[in-house]
Amino acid sequence: MKLLALETANEQCSVSIVDETQELFFQLDARAKAQTQTILPMIDQAFTQLGLSASELTAIAFSRGPGSFSGVRINAAVTQALAWANDLPVVPVSSLQALAQAAYRMLGLKSVTAVLDARMQEVYIASFELDQHGIMQAVDEEQLLNYSNASQAVKFELVGSGSALIKPEQIQYKDLSATAQDIATIARLNVQQQKWVSAEQALPVYLRDNAWKKIPEQGKS
Repeated sequence: MKLLALETANEQCSVSIVDETQELFFQLDARAKAQTQTILPMIDQAFTQLGLSASELTAIAFSRGPGSFSGVRINAAVTQALAWANDLPVVPVSSLQALAQAAYRMLGLKSVTAVLDARMQEVYIASFELDQHGIMQAVDEEQLLNYSNASQAVKFELVGSGSALIKPEQIQYKDLSATAQDIATIARLNVQQQKWVSAEQALPVYLRDNAWKKIPEQGKS
């Protein structure tokens, strides 16, 4: 098994390739909004370094959102193009679940409420708990909420860029973000169980109907 995982939904860019047991490649570009310039060269570098071609992959996993509109769209588009061209299945992974997985990987937290800044006085929010396979699983629905409603929806320790917006006193883990490593960890089990979708079903999830609003319109109701 060779799984390519891509993460561009949170305004940075990372690429990982894993097999059944270990990470074979990982690279992160933490520069904000550099995804369009960096994602394809990073994938090429991974293939070159491992002596792999895209056709030798078993599947591709990507963070399907919610998150930065452009970042989510880039991730889905690159994934679809690679999957179409090489007839590969796809594993879409929630960016909130990936954030929760990062909280377990980096902090050892086993139950978290993952919150991402959605701009326009709103956040994306969902809560997760660790399962027996070491994967953070959702215990409620992903939601787009205003700050006051989101503060009522908090179940566990807060992590992510939205945490300080809804609970200003809880800023300990506001800088935590997911990478392709977390996408790969979540997707690996899906691939082993062949829980995947075809390229045309590799769709982004925005949670906001008006995600396409032009910048000057954002912030207006």
